[in-house]
Amino acid sequence: MCGIVGYVGEQHPIKILLDGLKCLEYRGYDSSGIVLQNNDECQIIKSVGKISNLEEKINNSKLIESNMGLAHTRWATHGEANEVNAHPHKVGKVTLVHNGIIENAKELKDRLISDGVEFVSETDTEVACALISYYYDKENDIKKAIEKACNEIVGSYAFGILVEGIDKIYAIRKDSPLILGIGEGEYFIASDISAIINYTNQYILLDVNELVEMDSSGYSITTNGKEIKKEVLTATIDASSKEKNGYPHFMLKEIMEEPIVLENTLKPILSDISSLPDLKQYEEIHIIGCGSAYYAGMIGKSLFEENGVRAIAEVASEYRYKKVLYDRKTLVILISQSGETADTIAAMRKAIDNNIDTLAIVNVKTSTIARESKNQIFIEAGPEIAVATTKAYILQVAILSLLAYSCGESDSKVIDDFNSIPSLLREVLDRKDEYLKIAKDIYKNDNIFFIGRKLDYSICMEGSLKLKEVSYIHSEAYQAGELKHGTISLIEEGTPVFGIITEDDIREKTISNVEEVKSRGAKVIVVTNSDIDGYEYVVKVKKVSKYVQSLLVVPVLQLIAYEVAKLRGCDIDKPRNLAKSVTVE
Repeated sequence: MCGIVGYVGEQHPIKILLDGLKCLEYRGYDSSGIVLQNNDECQIIKSVGKISNLEEKINNSKLIESNMGLAHTRWATHGEANEVNAHPHKVGKVTLVHNGIIENAKELKDRLISDGVEFVSETDTEVACALISYYYDKENDIKKAIEKACNEIVGSYAFGILVEGIDKIYAIRKDSPLILGIGEGEYFIASDISAIINYTNQYILLDVNELVEMDSSGYSITTNGKEIKKEVLTATIDASSKEKNGYPHFMLKEIMEEPIVLENTLKPILSDISSLPDLKQYEEIHIIGCGSAYYAGMIGKSLFEENGVRAIAEVASEYRYKKVLYDRKTLVILISQSGETADTIAAMRKAIDNNIDTLAIVNVKTSTIARESKNQIFIEAGPEIAVATTKAYILQVAILSLLAYSCGESDSKVIDDFNSIPSLLREVLDRKDEYLKIAKDIYKNDNIFFIGRKLDYSICMEGSLKLKEVSYIHSEAYQAGELKHGTISLIEEGTPVFGIITEDDIREKTISNVEEVKSRGAKVIVVTNSDIDGYEYVVKVKKVSKYVQSLLVVPVLQLIAYEVAKLRGCDIDKPRNLAKSVTVE
C-alpha cells in the first residue's frame, strides 16, 4: 500500500517521478505528492485523488531547477485523505515520504510536542519526519539522526528522505518493501521495480534498517554505521508487460492470460510431479492467506481433506494473533501474490519462531515471504496490474490442487485433466457474450448472493469478493445449507442468486437450496458441470477432476464481475479504497 519513487541524477526528475507513480497506482492510493530539491530550495506539490490531479497542478506550477526528488501515493491510515495529510511532509530541514504505519506515533508525538515541536497534519508520517528532524538539529549528522529515530519507531516503514542543504537522497526500510535502482549516472528508490523499469533493470533489495545514501555520483549502503556491499540483481520483466495490449482494462487482459500462465507454471511440474515438496511427512497443514489468497487456501484445504490430510485454512490477520497448537508435525503454507502482505509475513514469522516448516506460494521471487520461508513454489503469473487478482489467484489454486493431489494415490486421468486445462479454459473465456447477457440482467441490483456447498462454497467466496471489489455491489457468499437459517429473509423478487453446483455427492442438496430461493422470486444463475435446467441462466463447463474443476468455474465468475463493473462505469483496475499490495495491518 502506498508507493514511493525517488530519483537523483542528471535529469530534471519530474517525468521520472510521475511515470513511477503511475506504475504504482495498482498499490492503491487516495492522494499523491512530489518534492523537488536543489540545495537549499525545496518545492512540494500535493493533491487529493488521482495522479492526474497532481499532474495538472504540476503543469500549472513553475518548477524549480532540480536533479533530485521524491514522489508518493498515499493510502490513508492516520488522518483523512486531504492535501495536508498527503505526503511529502516537511519538518525543519527534513522532508520525508513514508510507506507503512508508525504504531507508537501518539507516544512519540506527545513527547515531541512537549519539546516544542508543532504539527500540522494528523499523520504518523509527520511524526517520523519530526523525530528525524529533532535528532538532526541535535546531531547535525543526518545518518545518525535517521538511525536514532528508527531505533525508537515501532511499526513498519520505508522512508525516502531529503535534507535542505544536502544534495543527496536517503532511504531506509523495515517491513515495507523498498529497492535501490542503479542506472548510469542516476539512481532510484522505489517500492516496486515496475516503477523504474522504464529507466533501469538493475536493482538492489534493501534489507531491514539498511541505510542508503545516494547522489548522482553513486551510492553507499550502511547498517549500524558500517558500509556493506550488496548484490546487484537484474529484473526479468520488461516495460511492455505493463501495457494493456489492446484490452480496455488490465483486469480483462489478465483474465485472458490465464491459460498462458497456467501452462507456463504447470508444464514443468506435470512433467515431474516428484519435483513438488513431499507433504506426506506432515500430520497437519495450515494454509494462510488474505482475501483471494485465503479463498484459494479454502479450496486447497478441501482437497487435502479429500485425501485424508488434516488441514486448516485461516485468515493471516487472525492466525498471527491466535494461540496455535503446534502439537503435530505441521507445515504452514503461506499464499501471497506480492510476497509482501504484512499479516501473512507475520504469520510466517510466527511459524518460524515455533520451528515449524514453511512453504511459500508467491509470484514475486525477491519478496520478503519468498526470501524468509523455508521452501518456495513460484507461480509464473508475470506482473498483475489490476488490483483485483485474477490470474495469480488461478495459479495459487492450481498449485494447491497439485500439492493436494500429490498426497494421494497417483491417477493418470487427473494429470491428463491438468494438462488439458489451458485449452478447456480458453473455451470458457471465449463465451464472453454469454457472460455479458447475464451482466446486463443483474448490474442494476443492489444485493447479489452466491451459494454452494463444500468446495463450491469456497468458489462462491471468491466469486462474491470479485464482484463486490470491482462493481461495488453488496454481495455475499453462503453455504447453501445455511441460507435458510436467517439469510433467506433477504431474498426478494428479482434478487440475483448464483448457485455453484459441481460436487456430485451433494448436487441434489444444492439444487434443493436453489429451488428455495427460486420459489421466493430469486433470479437464479447456475454455474455447473452437469445437465441442469429450469433456471433463468445455466452456465455449463466441462466436467473434470475435482482437483481442476474450480479452474474452469472461477473464470466464469471473474468475467461476469468484470462485465457488471464495466456496465456500472466503475474504475475496474483501481477500485476505490483498495490496494494491490497490503503492506500494513
